[in-house]
Amino acid sequence: MLDLRHYVRDIPDYPKPGILFRDITPMLAAPAALRGAVEAMAEPFLDHKIDIVASAEARGFIFAAPLAIRLGAGFVPIRKPGKLPFDLHSFAYELEYGSDELQIHVDGIKPGQRVLIVDDLLATGGTMEACCRLLEQCDAEIVGCSFLIHLVQLGGEARLNPYLVHSVLRYDQDDNEVELSAQNEPPGPLA
Repeated sequence: MLDLRHYVRDIPDYPKPGILFRDITPMLAAPAALRGAVEAMAEPFLDHKIDIVASAEARGFIFAAPLAIRLGAGFVPIRKPGKLPFDLHSFAYELEYGSDELQIHVDGIKPGQRVLIVDDLLATGGTMEACCRLLEQCDAEIVGCSFLIHLVQLGGEARLNPYLVHSVLRYDQDDNEVELSAQNEPPGPLA
């Protein structure tokens, strides 16, 4: 099994002092690593009959489209205001210093479709929680959320309760990698 940790570059003090940025561009440039990341993100959901893979812009799109192909599903983008040209469902949510909004085409997801939500990174979970609420408005059946990287210390997983959360690489508060999900039991619903 390819060790994906070798393709994540740590950049200290970016974008500001005290932040350790997890740079995935080396992984994106290495075909075997990119393929391995997509496979690891898809693996727990192969037998879940996913209809749609959805993702909020922008880095999530990198993984969502190939995951959709791997799962035999469609891909639906979730965008910021002003980016989609058709009739929309919208969800406004609060941030630490203001608010934001996510939108999806009204015909992007049909009621009852089984949806996997994808992003490259789970940190505080605010954007992913907003994606879940938006898709709930569409009467989607959210099967789970899949991430390449999970920054455990920021508590984002709790905001996604009760949905199944899968992450390939997990980092603890000391910025040390704590586990590879692929080596653990399959993910289950949150407690």
